[in-house]
Amino acid sequence: MDKYNWDLTRMFKDYNDYKNSINEVNKLLDEIVKYKGKLLESSNTLYEALSKDERIDYLIERLYVYSHLGYYLNMADVTYQKYKDEILLLADKASSITSFMTPELLSSDYNKILEYIKENKKLEKYEKMLENTFRYKSHVLSEKEEKLLSDLGEVFRTPKNAYDMLNNVDVKFGKVTNEDGKKIELTSSNFSNFLTSKNRKVRKEAFNKKYAYYKNHINTISSLYMSEVKANCIYAKIKKYDSALDTKLFPDKVDKKLYENLIKITNKNTSYLKEYYKIKESMLGHKLHMYDLYVNTSIVPEKNIPYEKSVEIINEALKPLGDNYLKDFNYLINNRCVDVYPKDKKRSGAYQWGSYKVLPYVSLNYENNVDSMSTLAHEMGHAMHSYYSDQNQDFIYAQYPIFLAEIASTVNEVLLSEYLINHAENEDEREYYLIEFLDKFKATVYRQVMFAEFEKTIHEKYENGETLNMEILCDTYLKLNKKHFSPVIKVDDTIKYEWARIPHFYDTFYVYKYATGFISALIIADRLLHTTDFKDKYLEFLSSGGSKYPLELLESIGIDLTNEDTLSRAFEIFNEKVKMLKK
Repeated sequence: MDKYNWDLTRMFKDYNDYKNSINEVNKLLDEIVKYKGKLLESSNTLYEALSKDERIDYLIERLYVYSHLGYYLNMADVTYQKYKDEILLLADKASSITSFMTPELLSSDYNKILEYIKENKKLEKYEKMLENTFRYKSHVLSEKEEKLLSDLGEVFRTPKNAYDMLNNVDVKFGKVTNEDGKKIELTSSNFSNFLTSKNRKVRKEAFNKKYAYYKNHINTISSLYMSEVKANCIYAKIKKYDSALDTKLFPDKVDKKLYENLIKITNKNTSYLKEYYKIKESMLGHKLHMYDLYVNTSIVPEKNIPYEKSVEIINEALKPLGDNYLKDFNYLINNRCVDVYPKDKKRSGAYQWGSYKVLPYVSLNYENNVDSMSTLAHEMGHAMHSYYSDQNQDFIYAQYPIFLAEIASTVNEVLLSEYLINHAENEDEREYYLIEFLDKFKATVYRQVMFAEFEKTIHEKYENGETLNMEILCDTYLKLNKKHFSPVIKVDDTIKYEWARIPHFYDTFYVYKYATGFISALIIADRLLHTTDFKDKYLEFLSSGGSKYPLELLESIGIDLTNEDTLSRAFEIFNEKVKMLKK
C-alpha cells in the first residue's frame, strides 16, 4: 500500500524536473568560474558568488539524495544506478570548479570581510560561515604546499585502504557450531549474534576463532596502524596544530578538556559497570569471561508488534516531548516519509536521509518486534531533527554537525526504553528492557571512551618520541580492558588483539562523539521526564541545525559537556538502572 512506501516525487516530479536541475547546476558552474580572481572586488561580487555557490550545493544535495534513495529502494534498478553515477561525477566537477573560493577568501583579511558585511546587509546570512572559514587561516599553507599535501592524500589513505581489504575482503575466520549443532561460517556481520547466544560454548568458540585471525595478522595490522598514527601526527605538524587530537577537535571548536574529562569521569565510574557485571554473573551462575559480556541473560519478550501498534506505543513513550512534537511526528508518519517493510533488492538495515525543505525519508525493514519498534523511534528522532532544522534555518546552516547527529535519535530511544521498563507486563520483561538499556550504555559510553583513551595514548606516545611496536599496542589495550572490567570479569589475554578489529581507529578521534552524544541524550531525556518546562528548549535545540558550534548549542539548553558534573550525571542514571536490575 502507498502509505507504507516513500513518495520520491516530492523531490522531483519526473525525469524532466530532475534533468532541469542538472542543467541549472551546469549553467551556474559556467557562471561561478567567472568570479575566479575577482571574488573580493566588491561586497556585491562576493554576495553574488556565495549565493550561486549556495544554490549549486542546494541542487547537488537534492540530486545526490534523490538518486541514492531511488537506488536504495531497488539496488538492481539500473536507472537509479545511472542517476547516482551521473550525480557523483557532477558533484566532483562542482567541487573542482569552486575550489578557488576558499583560498581566494583566505588571501584577504577578515576585517575586510566584516566591512563588506556591514556595507551589504545581504551578506549577513553568510557571516558565521565566513567566520568559520577564516578560523582555518593559520592552518592553511601556501597554494603549492596545499597542492602537494592534496596530492599525497592517497598515500595518507594507504593504511586505511590496506586495512579495509584485510578486515573485509581477505578475512576468513572459519566456522562455528551454532546452538542447533550446525557449522556456520563466522563473519564480521554475524559475530555479534554468536556473542549474544545463550549457549556459552557457541560464544567462546566464536570469540576464540575471531581473535585467532587478528592474532595471526597482528604484525601486519600493527604496522598499518602505526603508519596511520604517524601520518596523523605528521599531518598535524605540517598544518600547524598542537597535536593530532587538536586537528580533529578543531572543526567542532571542542576544547581538549572535554575529551580528557570524558576519559577521567568514565574511569572514575567503572565501579558501576563492574557492579552490573556482578549481577550478570549471578544470573549466569559462573565467572564471566570477555565472551560473556554481550548475552542478555533475561527472556526475550515474545511480542508481535505490528507497525501501527509500534507507532501507537512510541506516541505514548514520546509524550514528554509535548503535543507539538507528536503532531509533527505523526504528520511525517502519515505522509509517506517511512518506507516500512523489507522488499526484494531493498537496502538492508535502517537509516534516515533527506534534502533541504523536503520532508525527510526514513527507511526500515520492519519485522513486527521490539527491536524494529526501537529502530523506528531512533530513525524518527533523526527525521524530526532534520525536519525542525530545515523549517527554521537557511540552507547553509540547516545541516546539524556529526557531533550532534545521534542525540535526537537516542533521546527517542531512551524515552521508549523508559516507557517499556515502566509498562512491562511482568518482571522478566522488565529485566530484559533494563539489560538492553545497560548494554547499550556500556557499548556506547564505556566501550567508546575506552577506544578514545587508546587512540589518545598511542598518538601521544609517538608525539612524545616513544617507539611504537606491536607489543606496546597490545599491552596498552589489554591494560585498558583490565581497568574497565577486572577483577569482576576474567580479562582473557586474547582480548589484547581486539583493537586490531576496530575500523574506527582509521577514522581518528571520532569514537568519543558516540559517547558525548549518548550522554547528552540521556541528560535531555532525564530532564524531559522530570521537568515540565524543558521540552520547549529542546525543540529550539532541534530547530538550530548547525547555526552555532555544537557545544554552544548544547549550552543553550543547559548542557555543558566540559563540566565534570554533567558527565557524572549520566553515570548516575546508569547506576540507578543497575540498582533497579539488582532489585
